Amino acid sequence: MNSLEGDISKRQEKYELMTATPVPRLIVRFAVPTIISMMVTALYNMADAYFVGNISTQAVAGVGVAFAFQALIQAVGFFFGSGAGTYISRALGSKDSDGAERMASTGFFTPLILGTFIAAIGLVFLPGLARVLGATSDIVPSACDYLRWLLVAMPFMVSQMSLNNQLRMQGGAWFAMIGITSGCILNVILDPVFIFTFGLGVSGASLATLVCQVFSWCILLWGTTRKGNVHIRFRNFTPTWNMMKEITYGGLPSLMRQALGSLSTICVNWAAAKYAAPGAEASAIAAFAVVSRVMICAMSLILGLGQGFQPVVGFNWGARKYDRVRKAYLFTMKTTFLLILAMSVLGYLFAPQIVAFFRSEDPELIEMGARILRWQCLAFVFVSVTTPTNMLLQNIRRTVPATILAMSRQGIFFYPAILIVPRIWGMEGLMATLAVADTCTFMLALPFCIAILKELRERQESVTKAQPST
Repeated sequence: MNSLEGDISKRQEKYELMTATPVPRLIVRFAVPTIISMMVTALYNMADAYFVGNISTQAVAGVGVAFAFQALIQAVGFFFGSGAGTYISRALGSKDSDGAERMASTGFFTPLILGTFIAAIGLVFLPGLARVLGATSDIVPSACDYLRWLLVAMPFMVSQMSLNNQLRMQGGAWFAMIGITSGCILNVILDPVFIFTFGLGVSGASLATLVCQVFSWCILLWGTTRKGNVHIRFRNFTPTWNMMKEITYGGLPSLMRQALGSLSTICVNWAAAKYAAPGAEASAIAAFAVVSRVMICAMSLILGLGQGFQPVVGFNWGARKYDRVRKAYLFTMKTTFLLILAMSVLGYLFAPQIVAFFRSEDPELIEMGARILRWQCLAFVFVSVTTPTNMLLQNIRRTVPATILAMSRQGIFFYPAILIVPRIWGMEGLMATLAVADTCTFMLALPFCIAILKELRERQESVTKAQPST
């Protein structure tokens, strides 16, 4: 059997797996590696905060400020990765291998080029970038130290995220997990070496990130050459209007969700400096930064489950098996609800201990961080409806409702809340802002949830009627 025949055979096997395996078992099969990779990535982010926390409160705040830009980098990567990945899964579901290969190459080379351009601009205007992100004068040096190597890593980060999503959406979740987790584990090892042994401080944490992102990038790129996977070839790089349009349709919700998350972090940094008691600005910014890392760790479990659900949706939607899409959606919401409920209860009960893990020497940071975490735990359960609904709409190319829902939690509802609630309730209001946004987003998502369940049932009935009787 030659290479081409081998690819065709492997893809046919994958098609049968995706369209015939019982839905709960299939989601769990894909969710386990994505949950592991998401959790390891979140733990790597928490490791940065933990090791930097041994330097100073200003260092923690500086990394927290830089994290807003890191979220913007992720927004670009997820835009191309989700846009290309959702197209690839639907193309493979309808057996369009040529279209899948063109999209894979375009979705890889475009962010690589764009990331290089943005990184060059950022390095030129580094101190100004730190101030725009919300750094006060005592935090700017630490923020710049972290941002410098992060910018150098940017081309690898955005194209690596695209590769990860592409592999995952075509059913290669285990290899995507290996690529991501190997780099994250290496990062956790290198962090203390670069920060303390080599005496590089905050720059050491950022330099470790650069090394590990390049390492993951190489593994994931190699993974695309494996038999049965969609290959990356420069001759298939076709950044045409139609290709960019398809990437936008599938990637815009992810871009909005991630970019608005970054902008909301910047707003929180500015607001924390404004509403904090005099002299406590760094502690307030650091407290929000620590809670942000904790919630990202919790959210990574939910996103990992959702990312196991997405390829099942894409393949089966392309194959017109709408009953399987509906089963996958309901299973994901139920499972997500149970996971979030357990995490919220634990987070609320042990909030001071969780925050103290990162910076036990600052009682003011611990007290503020515990209050912030408890507020966020109160409304976190609503994510069990909003996130699976958003992912489903994104995967079936419902760009407008998916984008509106993606913009809601940390955009449409968050920005009015952060402008209004703290003015009424001060710092406590700022701590409650995301809980208010979560509640409003749930109320918006509920009609979408009901409508898509009805549509899936009607589509399946239509397909069943169209099938010839035997």
